Amino acid sequence: MHRYRSHTCGALRESNIGETIRLSGWVHRVRDHGGVLFIDLRDHYGLTQCVVDPDSPAFSLAEKLRSEFVVKMDGKVRRRPDGTDNDDLPTGKVEVYVSEIEVLGPAGDLPLPVFGDQEYPEDIRLKYRFLDLRREKLHQNIMTRVEIIKSMRRRMEGQGFFEFNTPILTASSPEGARDFLVPSRIHPGKFYALPQAPQQYKQLLMMSGFDRYFQIAPCFRDEDPRADRLPGEFYQLDVEMSFVTQEDVFAAMEPVITGVFEEFAKGKPVSKNWRRIPFAEALRKYGSDKPDLRNPIEMQDVSEHFRGSGFKVFARMLEDPKNQVWAIPAPGGGSRAFCDRMNSWAQGEGQPGLGYIMWREGGEGAGPLANNIGPERTAAIRAQIGTKEGDAAFFVAGDPDKFWKFSGLARNKVGEELNLTDKERFELAWIVDFPMYEYNEDDKKVDFSHNPFSMPQGGLDALKGQDPLTIKAFQYDITCNGYEIASGGIRNHVPEAMVKAFEIAGYGEQEVVDRFGGMYRAFQYGAPPHGGMAAGVDRIVMLLCGTTNLREISLFPMNQQAMDLLMGAPSEATTKQLRELHVRVNLPQK
Repeated sequence: MHRYRSHTCGALRESNIGETIRLSGWVHRVRDHGGVLFIDLRDHYGLTQCVVDPDSPAFSLAEKLRSEFVVKMDGKVRRRPDGTDNDDLPTGKVEVYVSEIEVLGPAGDLPLPVFGDQEYPEDIRLKYRFLDLRREKLHQNIMTRVEIIKSMRRRMEGQGFFEFNTPILTASSPEGARDFLVPSRIHPGKFYALPQAPQQYKQLLMMSGFDRYFQIAPCFRDEDPRADRLPGEFYQLDVEMSFVTQEDVFAAMEPVITGVFEEFAKGKPVSKNWRRIPFAEALRKYGSDKPDLRNPIEMQDVSEHFRGSGFKVFARMLEDPKNQVWAIPAPGGGSRAFCDRMNSWAQGEGQPGLGYIMWREGGEGAGPLANNIGPERTAAIRAQIGTKEGDAAFFVAGDPDKFWKFSGLARNKVGEELNLTDKERFELAWIVDFPMYEYNEDDKKVDFSHNPFSMPQGGLDALKGQDPLTIKAFQYDITCNGYEIASGGIRNHVPEAMVKAFEIAGYGEQEVVDRFGGMYRAFQYGAPPHGGMAAGVDRIVMLLCGTTNLREISLFPMNQQAMDLLMGAPSEATTKQLRELHVRVNLPQK
């Protein structure tokens, strides 16, 4: 028999009854039933109930076992007594009568429990992550992640893609976040950067004639952590294709992403016909460029009904042509208590309040707003937005460029509070026609809105003859249930257009050559039209595991302060290390 095990703790079935076997694993818990000890033994594969009674030679040692001891047990498989089957366990019809126990690794007092799924402080969980990962739900999440990545690889290869690995030590790139810099010992005073994404390399692969690339790529960004973005590093399904239009990318990737979701959705419906929503329409209807389409509420511009009305606050705002009034319908929300609650919520979000109209029995509007604008305008609003008796609508006014995010939050809040958002499905969509540029208020200049390497719609002619803030890009996102899970675009592969695009954003031609020399040179020697995307592996796994925190699906994440409490990173470098790297530390004044 093998030194440690003849079977795993998830393998035994009724067909093994009567066999002498050997198991090794962790003591999950010990139960004392009138002097008979029941020990649940756990390993990666499952859990087996082991029984030790006072007649067993192993009883004296069994009495000393505690949770998380690693032990080896020898014994005989037998049928569980009538009425004691556990249908929740694959091994639930059998048990092992133990004849011998060997302690392979004793365990001290646990800083957090492994048995059960109770909440525990996150810093303790991360410091003792090796214990946390033994917990059933987290262990399952990590294994689900493994299977999702396997599924992605299988589906990408089925679509004719090839997996390539790109460099980790590279040059700095303007991806929209700070780079992690790595000082060079061999080249004093110079630095490598960890890749924010393999963007330039994957485009260079297309220049090299490889046609269809993918990679489960590690990406590094020095940005502030939040629940749906891990600090420091994350993984993405990175994709690039040659000789393609935007439609070709959509046709290749929709089956991959839909297939992954269907495979791991645990029976929840997954949208098959993805909607395509222009960026401007997404902001206008949903107040978000990553709308949660499980929520049926669509906002509408109702400015005309308030223009010149008795509600002077809105009427005066609308004298400025850039201002608008948007309505957020609230089906079933026509109670004073709910409307007051939403108004208080808005004030908590830093807003002066949230005007509303309620429609009572008979269809009459009620509330201060309705009283101010009169029954005729109230009825016209109702006809436009389709509310009925017992419904309400909330109103947001001002410059849409400044209030669209708040209106989106209000839409989400109404959907959540009134149980309108269907939590039991996955709604996938493409957001298309992103603006190529935006105005940077801080620097008072035109800047790239998204990916600087995207092809502008209209190409070089648009760059030369159009107001930059009106140019749309062949740039697209995939959204799911309120999260952006992928982003991509058709690339600007024309050297003159690339230089012009960067020039509009304030980069001179020499700066483009200096910073993107590899790609710029490659474009001079026969560049195929190409495009692609990158899907966030972590966010997809998070959604499919039913959690809202990426630390619940990652092996060894950092905490909210970007610290690895398990390994003690970041840590100070020794004087010798700094001297070798020609680096001097200049700490900020306290």
